Amino acid sequence: MQAAVKATTSGKGALDVKIVQLVKLLRNGEPVKMSKRSGDFVTLREVVDEVGQDAVRFMMLYRKNDAVLDFDLAKVMEQSRDNPVFYVQYGHARGHSIFRNARAEVFPDLPDDTAKRIAWLSESAVERLSDPVELDLLKRLAIYPRMLEAAAAAHEPHRIAFYLYDLASEFHALWTKGRDLPYLRFIINNDADLTKARLAMVQGVVSVLASGLAILGVHAPDEMR
Repeated sequence: MQAAVKATTSGKGALDVKIVQLVKLLRNGEPVKMSKRSGDFVTLREVVDEVGQDAVRFMMLYRKNDAVLDFDLAKVMEQSRDNPVFYVQYGHARGHSIFRNARAEVFPDLPDDTAKRIAWLSESAVERLSDPVELDLLKRLAIYPRMLEAAAAAHEPHRIAFYLYDLASEFHALWTKGRDLPYLRFIINNDADLTKARLAMVQGVVSVLASGLAILGVHAPDEMR
């Protein structure tokens, strides 16, 4: 095949074949029994019809090529941290929920359009973001371009899925801290400048999650129920 590619492209093309491990299909932790001899098997189309395209795409990429994937049909339908695709998509939806709440409570002029909102937030006093957990989240955002370059150079798309999950985890953790520590909440009603700075940070999270999910071919919903 490599010789054929070189011949048809005058030596300009290249073929790089990746060998992947098997996918073990589970349901509630129990293997789904299949048999090639009896013709009893589950097709990829049937899996997509049952759990959705987003779940299949993300989970198929959420492991290295040389690692066996245990694909649990029940697990990818859960709305929990144990379901990576839900956790990442929920991070994007949570960011938009924060925008809606900020529009209702502090900034009625906060644009709904993404480009206009980014321009509006570009004047934020981001130097107000000084708490260690905020700085850690900003550092995570900052490495996104280098992570993409490394994933592309190594032909390892799973790095993107891993990164998105880690970013979403830090974002959800910061939101949870805000419930217990009011000074860490994204919306501070009596401090518009700090709120705007934190909204700019949320916009960074939303933009990166949307970008990474788009690369993986997974939807980034603005709202999840």
